[in-house]
Amino acid sequence: MNQQVQVEHVFRHEYGKLVALLLRRIGVQHLDAIEDAVQWAMAQALDFWCKDNIPSSPSAWLYQVAHRHLLSEFKATQRRSILLTEHSYIAQNEVIELEEAPFAGEMSDSMLRMLFVACSDAIPIESQLVFTLKSLCGFSIREIALRLFITQANVYKRFSRAKQQLKNQTLELDMLPDDEMVARLPSVHRVLYLLFTEGYLSSHTDTAIRRDLCEEAIRLTKLLGASKFGDVPNSYALLALMYFHLAKINTRQDSYGSLLLLEQQDRRRWNKQQITVAMGFLAQSATGNTISRYHIEAGIAAEHCLSPSFEQTPWEKIVASYELLHSIAPSPLHYLNHAIATAQWKSPEAGLAVLNSIDIPDWLDRSYHWYAVQADLLFRSGETIQGQAYAILAIAAAPTDSIKQLLSKRLKVR
Repeated sequence: MNQQVQVEHVFRHEYGKLVALLLRRIGVQHLDAIEDAVQWAMAQALDFWCKDNIPSSPSAWLYQVAHRHLLSEFKATQRRSILLTEHSYIAQNEVIELEEAPFAGEMSDSMLRMLFVACSDAIPIESQLVFTLKSLCGFSIREIALRLFITQANVYKRFSRAKQQLKNQTLELDMLPDDEMVARLPSVHRVLYLLFTEGYLSSHTDTAIRRDLCEEAIRLTKLLGASKFGDVPNSYALLALMYFHLAKINTRQDSYGSLLLLEQQDRRRWNKQQITVAMGFLAQSATGNTISRYHIEAGIAAEHCLSPSFEQTPWEKIVASYELLHSIAPSPLHYLNHAIATAQWKSPEAGLAVLNSIDIPDWLDRSYHWYAVQADLLFRSGETIQGQAYAILAIAAAPTDSIKQLLSKRLKVR
């Protein structure tokens, strides 16, 4: 890994954690200044680290530079005399070690705690997601727009709305009451799910798979499950889902870095230890009287991981699982997967019948997902001309070169 790639990896991994830690220590009302300071620190790192070696503790280096930049800005404008007094112990050449920050006496991760802070009922859930994905997870505006199926203009609008709401909060960040923590838990689960999903199939233009995001999502979800607020079946079902997918991640690309479909992957290379861990979390999630989308999706992933081959997959069980998923968490994207599974179980024509039975929203009707499934099932049904038309649309709408190449191979378009 060359120096430039190493630096970019550190940035992706550290951005959100650094913003979260500074938000905790300085305050949400200074969000704009904190983001500016983090970006400034990373610009400094890009200059120095590409000339010299990356420091042994890049987190501490970035924190120190960003923190000093914040204090310098505060001092220059004479707006933060109290903060200067509180933080004046930081000497110019002092090496700062990043200690873990307590969260209500037990949550020791600033990133996870800030997820709870951002998931406030005062902020629309769409804006919650945009803020957490951008400021805490380090996603670009483009990546968020693609992941949430909205325009970049809408991302900016939702992000600004969330920032304003957060800056107006008077609640101390360490003092969220228990009922607020419980109420915000579903939103935190959703953000962690999206964080893992972006790592598993990235919308980043240069990186098809971002394993660091997957591992960070797992780390935060495990920390969540270890807390009194997150020790619930849904957390363990989400962990099971993540581990089932993580077990396959090393087989999702060929030696040239091209994405591989499920049927093309070498199942002998799937990580059996991680599948075992996933099964353990799935068993742990099977308590109580409720079932979530994460339970069902983890069950579907388990069927794939435990099947000896693609052809021997119990497609009828997977179809039944998608039908149950529709009743719990209806989503047009689930119908696409339902159609694919139906085509494998019965016939391509039966899969097309599933697609034709649903009302497609505008955002999906313009997406590569919809075009690609239509093209695949039409080709398999012998409707070559129609299939070709949808295939061309799918490839044109695909957000990255990796996905375009995958679709070209799958749909036999050059």
